[in-house]
Amino acid sequence: MTTFDKREEGFEKQFAHDEDLRFKATARRNKLLGKWAAEKQGLSGDAADAYAKEVVMADFEEAGDNDVFRKIRADFDAKGVTASDEDIRSQMMTLLAQAVIEIKASG
Repeated sequence: MTTFDKREEGFEKQFAHDEDLRFKATARRNKLLGKWAAEKQGLSGDAADAYAKEVVMADFEEAGDNDVFRKIRADFDAKGVTASDEDIRSQMMTLLAQAVIEIKASG
């Protein structure tokens, strides 16, 4: 194996690791976001946990964060929760940073 091949293999492993971290962080962020949104809607306990799972599942509708954002926005609108689009997106960014920290700390 040449030095180039070893270097390429190293880049591939790093890419796979980064993608795994990104997937885990996004899933954790969505769970945290779901719990935050559930609380805003007055949900707690099992209902809040179930809602958080719905938010996680919403992320599989399309690539990117817009599917999760639309779910939260629609649910807030339906329940009369006052939160701007900027509030929701800001919370998404804050919770993503928190999720990355939690994942790095646990593994």
